[in-house]
Amino acid sequence: MHRLVVIGGPTASGKTALAIEWALKYNTEILSADSRQCYRELGIGVAKPSLEELHKVPHHFINSHSIHEEISAADYEEYGLHCLTTLFQQYETVVCVGGTGLYIKALCEGLDAMPSINKTIQLETEEQYHALGLNWLQAQLQQEDVAFFESGDRNNPARLLRALIFKRSTGKSILQYRTGQQKTRPFHIDYFLLEPDRNTLYERINKRVDVMIQQGLVDEARNLYPYRTLKNLQTVGYQELFAHFNGECSLEESIDKIKQHSRNYAKRQLTWFKNQGHFVKIIN
Repeated sequence: MHRLVVIGGPTASGKTALAIEWALKYNTEILSADSRQCYRELGIGVAKPSLEELHKVPHHFINSHSIHEEISAADYEEYGLHCLTTLFQQYETVVCVGGTGLYIKALCEGLDAMPSINKTIQLETEEQYHALGLNWLQAQLQQEDVAFFESGDRNNPARLLRALIFKRSTGKSILQYRTGQQKTRPFHIDYFLLEPDRNTLYERINKRVDVMIQQGLVDEARNLYPYRTLKNLQTVGYQELFAHFNGECSLEESIDKIKQHSRNYAKRQLTWFKNQGHFVKIIN
């Protein structure tokens, strides 16, 4: 049976280097499971593999879409399964790597069928969130879907926004559509989790942000500033610099915020992967 080797983990844990090492070992290709590295317009701020790394091993779902396209976990599931069907005609093993847990879950286990959302409600709710912020989003969800609000991470804007849009579109909580039933896949899956020591990981994150600034992240963000309201730019590394451009904070403060928010994100990623229960821990 064909085999998918999944490498998950938090930002700055060394996933890209390990994925390339294993892909060369198995003489295969890599399917990315990163919800931001797929966008051509984003580069430094999403720690995209370098041109040298991309030349070492063919990557899929890197530079494959535009920031003007909305990609859901369901879209990734379809893209990934189509990609694997093609790759498994040539390779016994394929490596999948990324930190977007929901994309990995969609690819490996499938997603529950959901009713479609109202696009007008989606745009209106997203505009309200951009204008009023996370505290508004939390308060609205606590009022309109308290069950979801109480069910998990309250500091993940993308998760909260999706739930609020769903509730306003359908009148029902998204929790009602979660069956927990997994789809079967025609390939074997091995799961691995990169989990460095927390202090080591945080040091890597801080250093990575400093390197990103040296590489030109500020100019990259400035070029993207006209598109700052796009959903795909509600991303750590860009939002903090947009705030600086708006005069809300100094450059130094925005850089410190990038480091802080990146550490917070890494902590959420680790929590998610550990809660899945089937990832084999690797210390890198």
